[in-house]
Amino acid sequence: MEYEKMDAQIVDFYENCAEAGRLERRLGIIEFYRTKEILGQYLQQGSVIYDVGGGIGMYARWLAAQGHQVHLLELAGAQVDYAREYMMAAGTVGGTEVPNPDGVKFAAEKADARALPRPDESADAVLLMGPLYHLQKKEDRMLALSEARRVLKKGGLLAAAGISKYSSATWALSTYSDGNDFFEDDVYFNMLREEITTGNHNRPEEYCRLVARAYFHTAESMERELEEAGFRVLATHAVEGCIWFSPNLNENWERPEIREKLLEILHLTEKDRELMGMSPHFLTMAVKG
Repeated sequence: MEYEKMDAQIVDFYENCAEAGRLERRLGIIEFYRTKEILGQYLQQGSVIYDVGGGIGMYARWLAAQGHQVHLLELAGAQVDYAREYMMAAGTVGGTEVPNPDGVKFAAEKADARALPRPDESADAVLLMGPLYHLQKKEDRMLALSEARRVLKKGGLLAAAGISKYSSATWALSTYSDGNDFFEDDVYFNMLREEITTGNHNRPEEYCRLVARAYFHTAESMERELEEAGFRVLATHAVEGCIWFSPNLNENWERPEIREKLLEILHLTEKDRELMGMSPHFLTMAVKG
């Protein structure tokens, strides 16, 4: 499918570099830390990694600094440009200092997850940490998974990120709602009702800052789709887990003794199915058979 035929709402959302700074503030700080922590348990040293739908290159930069050969394959041209200009150069971006003392480099180009411009069996690992929740139609998600499987070497690793279908409901109930009573708003409530009952997230015009049109999974539905595509699931990990809605989370995260306890709670519960739906994001790890 051509880039121009993608959903206009999704294209607009990411062409405006919605990811810039997201992982460096508020809940994104915990998401970034935990995703790196989970990936670090599975990735082999010196891997060839395709970061598909990798946004502005936050993970690509981190992975390249770890010594991996990284290819950022991103649908939004503006985000590819951002990655090339800022993620591989030192300087100040939007008032934030972006150092690059090690001269980190990675490949970055525009590409669609459903038609990857890479040869068969050429990657040790593929990261799908975005595409699967922006493809509402199952046939599109299966095509993206088929492409990931095609480019992976036998035994290669797949990391597939999902957004919980309960995320809008738990957000409205959390301290991150900033005092907004979302349950008084029928527009918001109708949105979250659709997510819970169908998995489809259709952002209302009234909530233009929310993530663009998407499909929200459960851990079970993500695992079923990966298995249907020919992968063997290793584990699913809650990313932010059950700690994310706790009061003063970001302030407590900066206190080493409290962060250690928060992480212990996460480590003890990250694979617990009874709590999985409370986590805004989860990461399913699988291998190509």
